[in-house]
Amino acid sequence: MNTAPPRHAQLALEKFLPYRLSVLSNRVSNAIAHIYSERFALSITEWRVMAVLGRYRDLSANEVAQRTAMDKVAVSRAVAKLVESGRLLREMHDDDRRRSVLRLSEEGYRIYDEVAPLALGFEARLLDGIDAHEREVLFNLLDRLDELELQAEAEAAAD
Repeated sequence: MNTAPPRHAQLALEKFLPYRLSVLSNRVSNAIAHIYSERFALSITEWRVMAVLGRYRDLSANEVAQRTAMDKVAVSRAVAKLVESGRLLREMHDDDRRRSVLRLSEEGYRIYDEVAPLALGFEARLLDGIDAHEREVLFNLLDRLDELELQAEAEAAAD
C-alpha cells in the first residue's frame, strides 16, 4: 500500500502577484483608514465613493463601482449611508430622468477637503523611501498591469 501523500498543486503566495497586491492594498487601505474612520466615521468603501465623487461629479453608483472596481452591492450600501448622513446628494440626470447621479454635498466636500490632504500626506510618507525614477517606474508598471488585466478580462469575456 502506498502511504505517500497525494501530490497537490503548489502556489507560492509570497510570489503570486494577485495575492501580494491584495495584501499590500489591504494593509495600506487599513493604515490610511485610521485617518478618516475615527474622525468622520467613514468606512473604506464610503471614503472611496467620496474620493471618486470629489474628483468626478455626477456619476451613477454603477459608474462609481466601475471606477473603483468595487462590488456594486458594497457601493450601493455606502451610497445609501452617505446620502442618509447628508454627505452625498442623489439627483436625476438632466438628460435621462431614469438615471440618478451622485455628487458630494457641502458637508461631503467639507470632509473631502479635510481628508484629501491627509491622504496625500500619508502617500508622501509611504513613498518617501522611493526616489523619483523608481516612482515613475512603479506607476508605469501599475498602469501597464491595469491595461493587461483589462485586456485579459475582455479576452475571457469573449471566450
